[in-house]
Amino acid sequence: MERREVIIVTDGDHFAKRALEIAAKQIPAKVISQTAGNPTRLSGVEIVQYIREADFDPVIVMLDDNGNGNEAKGEQALQVLLAHPDITVIGALAVASNTSCVRGVPVDFSIDCHGQRVETGVNKDGVPIRRHLVYGDTVDALRNLKAPVIVGIGDIGKMGGRDAPEHAAPVTTKALKALIEAYQEWKRTRAAHSQDADSE
Repeated sequence: MERREVIIVTDGDHFAKRALEIAAKQIPAKVISQTAGNPTRLSGVEIVQYIREADFDPVIVMLDDNGNGNEAKGEQALQVLLAHPDITVIGALAVASNTSCVRGVPVDFSIDCHGQRVETGVNKDGVPIRRHLVYGDTVDALRNLKAPVIVGIGDIGKMGGRDAPEHAAPVTTKALKALIEAYQEWKRTRAAHSQDADSE
């Protein structure tokens, strides 16, 4: 079977689930709603089965360690997805929170609380910060993620009401669209480089 294209989101609470479900309809993408949970409840093997059953790509998976500093279920599930031969993780939304004592994850860019692209990280409220890092309770799990695109975002479904599900989750929608566009550009660049190498 063809490899399924998956987007990881490091949040799984009720607000994130609702926002992602609304945003996915506008992309379109398929959210595995069963992966919601704070912390993640499903195992990596169970998540793979849901991904396989999804109607179309990209497939959005929520992983949440709820601030657990050890390798919790969200991080364990991510390792299963990364190693699985039927899955390609095309990118991730690194969700900021107020968690302390985390290293943070480097991001390619972020979408701020106004839906604008910024070349730094953002905080929980979606406000740009000086560093190119996002700090959150699950984002450290992404530090070894070799995905083409990692996009920073504030607290999904919240950000002072700017990303509220009842307002169609505009920040989450723009972040997912930007991630997919960046991935498509990455694929085009990679293909062009491959053609150049073949012609030499």
